[in-house]
Amino acid sequence: MRAVDIIEKKRDGLELTTDEIRFFVEGFVRGEIPDYQAAAFLMAVYFQGMTPRETADLTLAMAYSGQVLDLHDIAPVVVDKHSTGGVGDKVSLVVVPLVAAAGLPVGKMSGRGLSFTGGTIDKLESIRGFRVELSVEEFREQLRRVGAVLCGQSADLAPADGKFYALRDVTGTVPSIPLIAASIMSKKIAAGADAIVLDVKVGNGAFMKTLDQARALARQMVDIGTALNRRVVAVISDMNQPLGEAVGNALEVREAIATLRGDGPSDFREHCLTVAAHMLRLGGRAQDLSEGRRMAEEALASGAAWEKFRALVAAQGGDVAQIEEPERLPRARLIREIPSPAEGYLAEVRAYEVGMAAVALGAGRTKKGEPIDHAVGILVHRKVGAFVRRGEPLFTVHANDEQRLAEAEGWLARAVRIQETTVLPLPHIYETIGNI
Repeated sequence: MRAVDIIEKKRDGLELTTDEIRFFVEGFVRGEIPDYQAAAFLMAVYFQGMTPRETADLTLAMAYSGQVLDLHDIAPVVVDKHSTGGVGDKVSLVVVPLVAAAGLPVGKMSGRGLSFTGGTIDKLESIRGFRVELSVEEFREQLRRVGAVLCGQSADLAPADGKFYALRDVTGTVPSIPLIAASIMSKKIAAGADAIVLDVKVGNGAFMKTLDQARALARQMVDIGTALNRRVVAVISDMNQPLGEAVGNALEVREAIATLRGDGPSDFREHCLTVAAHMLRLGGRAQDLSEGRRMAEEALASGAAWEKFRALVAAQGGDVAQIEEPERLPRARLIREIPSPAEGYLAEVRAYEVGMAAVALGAGRTKKGEPIDHAVGILVHRKVGAFVRRGEPLFTVHANDEQRLAEAEGWLARAVRIQETTVLPLPHIYETIGNI
């Protein structure tokens, strides 16, 4: 078998066999297939696509390119969740302890932010001393003892994905639905997931800009799960405006803490309860979604979810005093309100522009590995559909540099559109696709 023959076969739109896909992935990971042939393969997939069976085979080959966790000695059903990325998306900070408090252990490996999308690991590092790098042994022990883990992706899991993604990023092949789906699902399979809740974002502040694109990606991942005997539910949710109010690492941690303590923005709280309900159902703790919802609400109301978060932070070396008194989290030096330029109804609060304003402040990255400022960010005070008066605060910017603040103000000015006629609020969730 030769790599060039596999590339040519896919280039010509033919279906690859399971053995051909496995040969290519394993050869690339071992260094026997060079980057230039892997790049050609990715471009062929980008243009020709893959069948559901091919995509499932690619997912499995990538998942088994490294270590695959087996957590069944800790939980009979291992449930994971994944978001395709958005602005103000701090859902894992609430959902992991919430679901664990309801009796279903959750060990989640998350990533860092790049460009306008935030990363869970970056948010957690706002907490002094919090360890995001755990060995597999430490991961397993904490999951057994605490029932909840939030850490970075182990380099031993799905190494093929890391190698392929680095090439996709520089060869223009990132927006390929089979490649996106295989990337996401391979990491979930490698992390030991039996059941997966996918939060597929759609809109201006998401990678999937249209509902049709989001449906295609959701369906592809559900089909992969079906082919690999996993239970999968994909929730397609709105990302035309930021989720919740806080955008920026320490600000988002504060908002997650407020939500775990029974407060927090209503849209964010609702989103967390929806995702948690799906996870509890897939994990067998709840018979149906309504029971899952009730269990999640009880874990919030009783304070059990907040206590589980405290235990998680303590277990990973974080300063619990900081989360008990969130004002002790990193704080910006400059705080400035951005007033509404007109009176009327908010027709747009564009998530992408708000996210790029946060990047301009230093809360996000323009390239991998770049340092970030955990203190800076933006509070979004009003949502689409709200009536605003001229001069009323729309945003509060938290900055540490006047020049960066000015750049962020430019992005925020482009984020808002106000009109005289009424505007309907945006839907929270568009639809749910699943295989159970």
